[in-house]
Amino acid sequence: MLRLTIAFLCLALPLSAMARETLPQKFSLQGQTLVYDTGTDVEGEPAEITDEDAEKLKEILAETPQITELQLNSIGGSVFAGEEIAALVLDYGLDTLIDGECISACVDVFLAGNRRRMTLGSRIGFHQRSWPAQAVHEYYRSERKAQRWSTPFEFGSWIYEDTQREIYDHLSYLVARGVDPAFAIETLRTDPDGEWYPSRLRLIAAGVLREVLPGPQRQPR
Repeated sequence: MLRLTIAFLCLALPLSAMARETLPQKFSLQGQTLVYDTGTDVEGEPAEITDEDAEKLKEILAETPQITELQLNSIGGSVFAGEEIAALVLDYGLDTLIDGECISACVDVFLAGNRRRMTLGSRIGFHQRSWPAQAVHEYYRSERKAQRWSTPFEFGSWIYEDTQREIYDHLSYLVARGVDPAFAIETLRTDPDGEWYPSRLRLIAAGVLREVLPGPQRQPR
């Protein structure tokens, strides 16, 4: 009888209480909402979205099918990691919620949600993408033989073409997620070192915030 009682109590524990000790850093579970908060690193500096986060999220979603929403608080990070996480949000049909800040690559993740909400006092920030000089140098050195770049000028020409493709793909993604095209273009106006924080009313009008999923209702998984 005692064994049955203990087993029942274990099953009755909220999933969030059980998961808090098993989920990796940056993630926590609150009912059916998975919280993704990049927070700060060991030195107290703001941490960023990484490829490792995308891999961890993939594992969490596969093991926890009851998750229906991803809550976000992040200054952004890797563009490609953000795209990977956004693809997971789309694949699992999740809603998204901002509690705090959502900037740069975090916005791509947020826009992947069906129902897209933001708590009072939170904000969404947009700016141009950037590629630091050191990272550009490292990429050139590692890829120049495979890409057959004889000179840095050929590499510069490739960057020019690749940047245009990337901007086109990003704007197409924004529009496909229901964002007003004029607003999507305006997200490119602020330099990488700055932030543009539109008002809540502007975000609603532009289709960034979306309380109700348009079209046919999403089927339960």
